[in-house]
Amino acid sequence: MIQTRKIENIILSVITLCAAAIWVFPLYWAMVTSLRRESRVVSDSAGLIPDEFNLTSYIDAILNTRLLTWYWNSIGTSLIITVVTVVTSMMCAYAISQMRFPGRRLLYLVVLASFMIPAQALVVSQFILMNDMGLINTWGAIILPQLIVPVVIIVYKQFFDAVPKELREAVLLDGGGEYTLLFKVYLPLNWGITAALSIITFIGAWNAFFWPFLVATSESTMTIPVGITQVQDTFGVQYARVMSVALLGAMPVAVAYLLFQRRVTEAVMISSGVKG
Repeated sequence: MIQTRKIENIILSVITLCAAAIWVFPLYWAMVTSLRRESRVVSDSAGLIPDEFNLTSYIDAILNTRLLTWYWNSIGTSLIITVVTVVTSMMCAYAISQMRFPGRRLLYLVVLASFMIPAQALVVSQFILMNDMGLINTWGAIILPQLIVPVVIIVYKQFFDAVPKELREAVLLDGGGEYTLLFKVYLPLNWGITAALSIITFIGAWNAFFWPFLVATSESTMTIPVGITQVQDTFGVQYARVMSVALLGAMPVAVAYLLFQRRVTEAVMISSGVKG
């Protein structure tokens, strides 16, 4: 029995290592490519093992593209989306969970029903709306359609539902209002959930490609994922520079994940549990 368990553990370890190697290989290949000269990248003799350390493509990407502008656009839009989404979702969830008003249950059913509508089905109507409002090629067009994240509302509502009613009654008896309850009592109790949801919302906004690609056609308003598509040369794609820009664009998210890995994992588990 013990021998069988050891064999099973070895097999699982081998499968895990193989899966990890398959996942890591594209990142490894991107890094190797970005550190080579362009002539070496397209050479028949280029192999899998790094054979040179050349930062020309990184310097070229920083100096000859609008990478810093794309960074600023990504950071600005992602921060605004994260702050507005988390605050408004928390307030909405608090109202649905703790306050009594006509249409409360209908509002929550609408939030739940939004899971049934794929985001792609709303693209045409959202694009027409942004165009009519004159927001194409602005931060507003990138931000507004991404402010509604139903899963954040549902996660917050589940938390508020679990808070003992006695706590709410005690605060109200002491003269506290809804503002005091939400921001001075409930919010300090759920800093962990708020941090996890904020991180995963920021990462989702940073990685968003399809919608920003549609509404940001000017390089001055493009975000990092969209800007990468513009890194090309008159005589074709320069693979080393493209890879260097891609790695520089992914670096903030990778660093954020490494620093807040536990929070990101918690957020994924929470959101997966809600969707399931």
